[in-house]
Amino acid sequence: MNFRKLILMSLISVLAFSWARADEGMWLLNMIGKNYKQMKAQGFKLKPEDIYSVQKSSLKDAIVVFGGYCTGEIVSDKGLIFTNHHCGYQSIQQHSSLEHDYLKDGFWAKSFDEEIPTPDLYVSFLQEIRDVTDEVTNGLTSDLDEKKRQEIVKNNINELTEKYGKDFPESESYQIEIKPFFEGNAYYMCIYLVFNDVRLVGTPPDAIGKFGADTDNWMWPRHTCDFSVFRVYATKDGKPAEYSKDNVPFKPKHHLPISLKGYKEGDFAMVMGFPGTTVRYSTSYEIFNDMDANAYRAKIRGIRQDVLMADMEKYDEIRIKYATKFAHSSNYWKKSIEANKSLKALKIPEFKADAEKKFTNWYNSDQNRKKEYENVLSSIKEVCENSRENTKRYTYVLECFLTGMELTDIAYTVVSAFNGDVDSDKIGNDIKTFYKDYSKSTDYKSTLAMIDLYKQDIEEEYWPEFIKGADTKTVVDNLFTSKFTSKEGLLSVMDDDSGELMKNDPAIKALFDVLNVYFLLSGEYRANKEKLSSARRLYVKGTNEMNAGALVYPDANFTERITFGTVKPYNPKDGVKMSYFTTTTGILEKEIPGDYEFDVPKKLKNLILNKDFGRYLDKDGTMHTCFLTNNDITGGNSGSPVIDGRGNLIGLAFDGNSESMSSDWVFNPDLQRCINVDIRYVLFIIEKYGECKRLIDELTFAK
Repeated sequence: MNFRKLILMSLISVLAFSWARADEGMWLLNMIGKNYKQMKAQGFKLKPEDIYSVQKSSLKDAIVVFGGYCTGEIVSDKGLIFTNHHCGYQSIQQHSSLEHDYLKDGFWAKSFDEEIPTPDLYVSFLQEIRDVTDEVTNGLTSDLDEKKRQEIVKNNINELTEKYGKDFPESESYQIEIKPFFEGNAYYMCIYLVFNDVRLVGTPPDAIGKFGADTDNWMWPRHTCDFSVFRVYATKDGKPAEYSKDNVPFKPKHHLPISLKGYKEGDFAMVMGFPGTTVRYSTSYEIFNDMDANAYRAKIRGIRQDVLMADMEKYDEIRIKYATKFAHSSNYWKKSIEANKSLKALKIPEFKADAEKKFTNWYNSDQNRKKEYENVLSSIKEVCENSRENTKRYTYVLECFLTGMELTDIAYTVVSAFNGDVDSDKIGNDIKTFYKDYSKSTDYKSTLAMIDLYKQDIEEEYWPEFIKGADTKTVVDNLFTSKFTSKEGLLSVMDDDSGELMKNDPAIKALFDVLNVYFLLSGEYRANKEKLSSARRLYVKGTNEMNAGALVYPDANFTERITFGTVKPYNPKDGVKMSYFTTTTGILEKEIPGDYEFDVPKKLKNLILNKDFGRYLDKDGTMHTCFLTNNDITGGNSGSPVIDGRGNLIGLAFDGNSESMSSDWVFNPDLQRCINVDIRYVLFIIEKYGECKRLIDELTFAK
C-alpha cells in the first residue's frame, strides 16, 4: 500500500471504539454536507451552505475566535460580540481597580464612547478551510523515522504558509494556520481575518457572571449568567486595524438573530465554535498517564489556590489583582479532579483495554496485518510505562516553579528582553501588566508553599540548585531579596550596562536553575512524545481500517467545528432525573448572603421577587436561567452560540457536567451534556439589571 492510500484510508472510518451516536462528533465545517440528512431529521431547517460557504455569507461569518482561547458570536450589524463571562474575565479584570471595581460591580457602557479599548485582545473570523494534505505530506515515505518525518512536515508547512500568505494584499491582517488532523494522517489550512480593536461593552458582576463559582463549576443544576459583551471595531471601510479613535463598529457579513421562543425537550440544537483538545484515540496506557497528570495538577493547584484565596478574601486590592490568575488555575484544577472521578466511575481504561483486545484479534487474523501492526500496542505501552515518572517530575516543575512562582515569570521576561527574543513594545506591556497584578507578599507565601511541596514529592536529584542546602524559608527569604519584586528594581537591573545586577540577582539564578531541570525533563518528554506519535499514527490507521465505512471526525485542535443534537435531560444515577432547564427560583434557593460564591445582588433579588422579567419569561410562566443539550463540546467552546434549527441564537455554551468529564477521552451519550445560559436570561440581565437597553435595541429578533 502506498503512502497516499494510507492517508485516504484513515479518512473513511469511524472513531475508534467510541459510544458512537448521532449526538457525538465535532465536525469540520467543510465536511458538514455528509451529516446533512441526519441534521435535517433532527430538526435543522437550513442548507449546508448556510453554515459554511466561501462564496456567500453564512453562519461561520458570525463566529469568532475570542482572544485565542474561547469562542464568541456576532449578534448585531454593529459588531457586537457575546461570549462567556469567564472568557472576558481577563479583560474585565484588566480594566478593574479599587476605584472602578468591574468584577464586583459590573460595567455597562451607555454609549459607544464609553466602550473600553482592550489592548492585546483580538478576534478572528474564519475565511476558508483548504485540504493541503498532499502538499504537507510531499516527500514522506513509510520508512522515515519520526524525527525526520516531523522535519519534512514542518518545512512543508512553513513553505506553504509563506506561499499562501502572498495571496493576500493585506497579509498583516490575515493569519494562516496549517494543522494536523487524524493524528497527522491529514492536514488542513485555515485562513483567518484578524481584528485587534476589540472593546469591552458590558459585563454583569461576579455575583451573577460567576454565581456558584468553584462549587458549581462543572456541575448541574446551574444558575450562572455566564456572559460578557464586547464589540469589534474597524476602519471606516471595514478593514482590520489597531485601535484608533477614528475606528467605527465593524459591519459583519452575518450576525445571529435571537429567538425568544425558548425550547422544549427534543428540540434541535447546534453549537458552533473552537473546541480546544480531545484525545479520543488514546489507549488505556495513555489514559493512566493522563490520570496521573490530573492528580498532580489538582494537588499542586489546590495548595496554591488556598494561599491566593486567603489573601483575596482579606484584601480587595489583592482580590482584583489575582482574580484572573485564580480563575485560570481553579477551572482546570476542578476539571482535573472531576475528570479522574469520571474516568474511574465509567471504567474508561477498561473500556479502552477491551478495544485494544479487539484490535489485536483483528490484526492477528491476517498475516499482512499482523506484520504491520503487531508491535503498535506494545510500543505505546512501553513508552507510557517508561514515561510515568517523567510525567510526575515534568508536571511538578511546570506547576510549582514556572506557574506557581511569579518571580520566575518576570525573570524570564527580562531574560527574553536581553536576548532580543521579544520586541521592546511587548516587553514593556508585559512588565506593566505584571506589576499591575502583582503582590510581593502573596507571591512570597505561594513560593514558600510550592518549594515545600516540590521538596516533599520529588527526588533531590531533580531539585533546582537554588533550593538545595537550606531550609525552605531561608531559600525563599534569599529569593525575595531580588530586585524583581518591584517595577523600579527591575528597571534598575535593565538599566545596568555592566550586567552585574542581572547576573547576581537571585530571581535570575533561580530561573536558570529551574530551566536546567526543565530542559532535562522536557528533553525526555519530547523523546517519549516522538515515539508515541509514530505509534499512535499507526494505531489510528489500523483501527480506522478495522472500522472502515462510517463518518469520521478528528480530535479537537482549536479549529472551527459544529456539533448538533437536541435539548435533553439526563439521569446521573439510579432514581435521579435531572431537568433540562433551571429557573430564577434556584438562585434564591442557593442564596448565601455575604458568601463570595452564592451572594445574590439586592437588585437582582428584587427583580426576581417582583417577577419583573419583561418579555423574557418562558411560556411556562418562569424565567429560565440555564438549559442542557447533548452537544459534543470541550474547552475552547466556551462562549459558543447554541443555535436552533433556523439559525437563531438561543443560548451560550459555557460548561459541561461532572458526570461526563471523561468526555475528552470518550463520548458517553447517556451522560454527556452541554450546559448553556439561556439567551433570554442574558438579555434580561442586560436590560433589567444593567439598564442598558441600547444594546437590546441593536439586536435582531427572529419573528
